[in-house]
Amino acid sequence: MGPIQSDEDKEVELSDIQPLYTKFMRECPSGALHLHEFRKIFGVQSTSEHEALYMETLFKSFDTNRDDVIDFMEFVAAIHLVLRGKLEDRLKWSFKVYDRDDNGKLDRQEVKRVIKIICQFKKNHINMTPSDICDRIFELLDENKDGQISLSEFMEGAKKDAWIMDLLKLDTNARGWFRENWGEKT
Repeated sequence: MGPIQSDEDKEVELSDIQPLYTKFMRECPSGALHLHEFRKIFGVQSTSEHEALYMETLFKSFDTNRDDVIDFMEFVAAIHLVLRGKLEDRLKWSFKVYDRDDNGKLDRQEVKRVIKIICQFKKNHINMTPSDICDRIFELLDENKDGQISLSEFMEGAKKDAWIMDLLKLDTNARGWFRENWGEKT
């Protein structure tokens, strides 16, 4: 008997992709997923500025070629990352979501922006203000005290502290949502 594979270790099989492609093309006949369709798929119809900004940020993080649409290959890569990606890959993606100016470092403004959105989603589960959370994140992660968090500081800090990990990895129960809305097969 061989070792047991977790969902995170499994590769995406062609038999998983075919029904996903059919559903993707049904939802996006042009073969391109636009931001408004992305929001609809995720059930975000709210006019909340925070939710809209968060969805736009997530959308842009999956639009790897920056053409303002998510094509099927980008979609599959995103689904694979969210459903089966290794923790390290998900943390790198989270860093990319936080790093709004794409300079490879997080400043307080970038971190606070995402933390404010997270606080909106987790209203009853966070007992600190976004400013207090941001201060604590920088206290724990900014090892060289330069006022910025590098990717390596982000990764190492998240692995050392469960509270930080919970905030930084942007876990929105995507696995459950995806299986409920796009089918059990992936």
